[in-house]
This record gives sequence, structure tokens and C-alpha cells, in this order.
Amino acid sequence: MSVSSPSSVPPGWYPDPSGLRQWRVWTGSSWSELTRAYGDPVSAVPLVESLSLINALHRLVRYGIVALFSGLGLVVGALAHWPGTHQPTPLWFAATASDAGIALLVIGSVLFALALRELEGRWTVFAFVPGVNALVVAALVTHRLGRKSPVIRVITEGVLVALFIANAHSQPWLCVALLIVALDQMQWTLALVDQLSGPATIPTPTAS
Repeated sequence: MSVSSPSSVPPGWYPDPSGLRQWRVWTGSSWSELTRAYGDPVSAVPLVESLSLINALHRLVRYGIVALFSGLGLVVGALAHWPGTHQPTPLWFAATASDAGIALLVIGSVLFALALRELEGRWTVFAFVPGVNALVVAALVTHRLGRKSPVIRVITEGVLVALFIANAHSQPWLCVALLIVALDQMQWTLALVDQLSGPATIPTPTAS
């Protein structure tokens, strides 16, 4: 599907122009990366009122969460086995792992900061603090979904991350704690994306 002019078709869900059997968001001027599978069609066409927030959360799920927690795992693991420690690894390996981890941490922190900015509607000091921005995003996502006790969720995730950091040198299997937190973040964030975007629908605007 091609759109005749940017102003002729309002933002919303439309059949993917690539021909795949899925819906894709038209922003009003270009096609978004946000897609969803065909479901039961309904008659109305919802406008995507929170498209910038949806896109920020979508990027967070696809890249930010994985980057942040895998980067944290690499950095902590490299430091726990740095040459001179009880169970050292070669210096070149430790240095490479720590550099890759730092790069991933930066990417993840930036995407969490952007998501927090969209959730808050403005920049706050928490957005610029790596790690803290992830916990604040978790709390805000929980609150947006109407769930009770976002503080409990934040404390639980914080304890799991702290447990991994404190014991990674002697209990490397605790990387499972990071995996649990990452999967939890993805699940809750995807739930909010679904709530904000609403069901895919049959398009009614004229497009050619």
C-alpha cells in the first residue's frame, strides 16, 4: 500500500505494505517499525495517540533490555575474573569483554533514558542515571498497567541484580537472576505496548 500524501491518511494500523500478513503503524508521514499479527478485525480505526511512547517502548524491548542486562553481565563477569583475582582469565579476554559490556551498557542506558522521557513526558534526573532509569521505567510501566505495588516489583528486581553483582565471582550461575529480570522487563513492557496500541483494525482512510 502506498500513501498518496502524508496528510491524507491519519496515523493508525494498516496492512503491512510489504505484503506480509500483519499490521504496521502508519505515523502520518512514514511507516513505523511497530507491527502486530492479524487478529479479529473490528469496524473502527483507532488512532495511535501515544506513538512516540509506543516506539520508545518497542525499541526498549527489541534492543535496550537485552543490551543493558547482557552488558551488565559482561562487565561484572570480566571484573570478577580479571587477572590477579582468584579465577583469572587472560587479560585480552577480560579487557575485550569489559569493553563490549560497557558499550552495551551505554546503548541500553540511552534507550531506557528515552523510554523514561516518554513515560514521564519530560526529562528528569533519573533518566540520566544508568540502572536507576531501568528501575524507574519498571515502576512506571507497572503503574501504567494499573497493577498494584510497583515498589515491590522494583525492589525484587533490584535485589536480584544486586545478588548477581555481589556473588558473580563465586557463583557465576547467578547470571540466571539477570535473565529473570530481563524477561520480566520484556513481559511487562510488551503488555503496556499492547495496551497503548490497542487492537489492529480494518483501515477506512483512502489510500492508493
